Amino acid sequence: MAKRIVIGADHGGFSLKEKIKTSLKRSGYKIIDEGTLSKDSCDYPEYAFSVALGVAKRKAPRGILICRSGIGMAMVANKLPGVRAGVCNSIKDAVSSRQHNDANILVLAADRVSGKKALEITRKWLKTDFLGGRHLRRVKGIKKIEKKVFKKI
Repeated sequence: MAKRIVIGADHGGFSLKEKIKTSLKRSGYKIIDEGTLSKDSCDYPEYAFSVALGVAKRKAPRGILICRSGIGMAMVANKLPGVRAGVCNSIKDAVSSRQHNDANILVLAADRVSGKKALEITRKWLKTDFLGGRHLRRVKGIKKIEKKVFKKI
Protein backbone atom coordinates (compact mmCIF):
# COMPACT_ATOMS: atom_id res chain seq x y z
CA MET A 1 0.00 0.00 0.00
CA ALA A 2 1.22 3.48 -0.84
CA LYS A 3 2.33 5.79 1.93
CA ARG A 4 -0.37 8.38 2.64
CA ILE A 5 0.05 12.04 3.45
CA VAL A 6 -2.53 14.78 3.85
CA ILE A 7 -1.57 18.21 2.52
CA GLY A 8 -3.08 21.66 2.44
CA ALA A 9 -2.25 25.29 1.81
CA ASP A 10 -3.80 28.69 1.51
CA HIS A 11 -3.36 30.88 -1.56
CA GLY A 12 0.10 31.96 -0.40
CA GLY A 13 1.29 28.37 -0.25
CA PHE A 14 -0.62 26.97 -3.23
CA SER A 15 2.27 26.93 -5.74
CA LEU A 16 4.64 25.30 -3.25
CA LYS A 17 1.97 22.75 -2.32
CA GLU A 18 1.63 21.73 -5.96
CA LYS A 19 5.41 21.34 -6.31
CA ILE A 20 5.60 19.20 -3.16
CA LYS A 21 2.62 17.07 -4.27
CA THR A 22 4.33 16.29 -7.56
CA SER A 23 7.54 15.27 -5.81
CA LEU A 24 5.73 13.11 -3.25
CA LYS A 25 3.67 11.35 -5.92
CA ARG A 26 6.91 10.48 -7.75
CA SER A 27 8.17 9.00 -4.47
CA GLY A 28 5.13 6.75 -4.16
CA TYR A 29 2.95 8.75 -1.77
CA LYS A 30 -0.82 8.77 -1.99
CA ILE A 31 -1.77 12.41 -1.57
CA ILE A 32 -4.91 13.55 0.21
CA ASP A 33 -5.21 17.17 -0.90
CA GLU A 34 -7.42 19.26 1.40
CA GLY A 35 -7.02 22.40 -0.73
CA THR A 36 -6.87 25.19 -1.62
CA LEU A 37 -7.16 24.44 -5.29
CA SER A 38 -6.05 27.82 -6.68
CA LYS A 39 -4.17 31.03 -5.95
CA ASP A 40 -7.45 32.83 -5.22
CA SER A 41 -7.48 34.55 -1.85
CA CYS A 42 -8.77 32.32 0.95
CA ASP A 43 -8.58 31.90 4.71
CA TYR A 44 -5.94 29.50 6.06
CA PRO A 45 -7.82 28.20 9.14
CA GLU A 46 -10.13 25.93 7.16
CA TYR A 47 -7.22 24.23 5.37
CA ALA A 48 -5.15 23.90 8.52
CA PHE A 49 -8.12 22.38 10.31
CA SER A 50 -8.83 19.91 7.47
CA VAL A 51 -5.25 18.66 7.37
CA ALA A 52 -4.97 18.47 11.16
CA LEU A 53 -8.28 16.61 11.37
CA GLY A 54 -7.03 14.16 8.75
CA VAL A 55 -3.98 13.42 10.88
CA ALA A 56 -5.94 13.35 14.14
CA LYS A 57 -8.46 10.90 12.65
CA ARG A 58 -5.62 8.88 11.07
CA LYS A 59 -6.63 9.36 7.43
CA ALA A 60 -2.86 9.71 7.08
CA PRO A 61 -0.06 9.36 9.63
CA ARG A 62 1.47 12.70 8.66
CA GLY A 63 0.51 15.97 7.05
CA ILE A 64 1.99 19.06 5.46
CA LEU A 65 0.66 22.61 5.69
CA ILE A 66 1.90 25.63 3.75
CA CYS A 67 1.18 29.34 3.98
CA ARG A 68 3.33 32.43 3.70
CA SER A 69 4.76 32.34 7.25
CA GLY A 70 3.59 28.94 8.51
CA ILE A 71 2.70 30.46 11.86
CA GLY A 72 -1.07 30.68 11.48
CA MET A 73 -1.30 27.18 10.06
CA ALA A 74 0.65 25.77 13.00
CA MET A 75 -1.53 27.63 15.49
CA VAL A 76 -4.70 26.12 14.05
CA ALA A 77 -3.31 22.62 13.58
CA ASN A 78 -2.04 22.42 17.15
CA LYS A 79 -5.56 23.04 18.48
CA LEU A 80 -6.48 19.44 17.66
CA PRO A 81 -5.63 16.59 20.04
CA GLY A 82 -2.93 14.27 18.79
CA VAL A 83 -1.46 16.84 16.43
CA ARG A 84 2.10 18.06 16.81
CA ALA A 85 2.72 20.60 14.05
CA GLY A 86 6.00 22.44 13.73
CA VAL A 87 7.13 25.25 11.46
CA CYS A 88 10.36 24.13 9.85
CA ASN A 89 12.40 26.62 7.85
CA SER A 90 15.55 24.50 7.79
CA ILE A 91 16.60 20.88 7.62
CA LYS A 92 17.83 21.19 11.22
CA ASP A 93 14.31 22.27 12.29
CA ALA A 94 12.79 19.34 10.40
CA VAL A 95 15.12 16.77 11.96
CA SER A 96 14.61 18.17 15.45
CA SER A 97 10.82 18.30 15.09
CA ARG A 98 10.76 14.62 14.20
CA GLN A 99 13.50 13.28 16.48
CA HIS A 100 12.58 15.23 19.60
CA ASN A 101 8.88 16.08 19.24
CA ASP A 102 7.53 13.31 17.00
CA ALA A 103 5.94 16.06 14.87
CA ASN A 104 3.24 14.65 12.62
CA ILE A 105 2.55 17.81 10.64
CA LEU A 106 5.27 19.72 8.82
CA VAL A 107 4.46 23.40 8.39
CA LEU A 108 6.34 25.29 5.70
CA ALA A 109 6.65 29.04 5.17
CA ALA A 110 6.40 29.74 1.44
CA ASP A 111 7.87 33.23 1.91
CA ARG A 112 10.89 31.96 3.83
CA VAL A 113 12.05 28.85 1.95
CA SER A 114 12.63 28.34 -1.76
CA GLY A 115 10.91 25.53 -3.60
CA LYS A 116 14.15 23.55 -3.71
CA LYS A 117 14.79 24.04 0.01
CA ALA A 118 11.18 23.12 0.85
CA LEU A 119 11.57 19.85 -1.04
CA GLU A 120 14.81 19.09 0.84
CA ILE A 121 13.15 19.88 4.17
CA THR A 122 10.14 17.72 3.29
CA ARG A 123 12.25 14.73 2.23
CA LYS A 124 14.38 14.90 5.36
CA TRP A 125 11.32 15.33 7.62
CA LEU A 126 9.65 12.27 6.08
CA LYS A 127 12.78 10.13 6.47
CA THR A 128 13.55 11.12 10.06
CA ASP A 129 12.32 8.89 12.87
CA PHE A 130 11.34 9.81 16.41
CA LEU A 131 14.18 9.01 18.83
CA GLY A 132 12.03 8.06 21.80
CA GLY A 133 14.02 7.79 25.04
CA ARG A 134 13.88 10.99 27.07
CA HIS A 135 11.90 12.58 24.24
CA LEU A 136 9.11 10.02 24.64
CA ARG A 137 8.58 11.22 28.20
CA ARG A 138 8.12 14.75 26.87
CA VAL A 139 5.71 13.75 24.11
CA LYS A 140 3.73 11.83 26.73
CA GLY A 141 3.66 15.07 28.70
CA ILE A 142 2.06 16.81 25.72
CA LYS A 143 -0.54 14.05 25.51
CA LYS A 144 -1.24 14.35 29.23
CA ILE A 145 -1.91 18.08 28.82
CA GLU A 146 -4.23 17.36 25.88
CA LYS A 147 -6.25 14.97 28.03
CA LYS A 148 -6.63 17.60 30.74
CA VAL A 149 -7.64 20.32 28.31
CA PHE A 150 -10.03 18.29 26.20
CA LYS A 151 -11.71 16.75 29.22
CA LYS A 152 -12.85 20.26 30.21
CA ILE A 153 -14.32 21.17 26.84
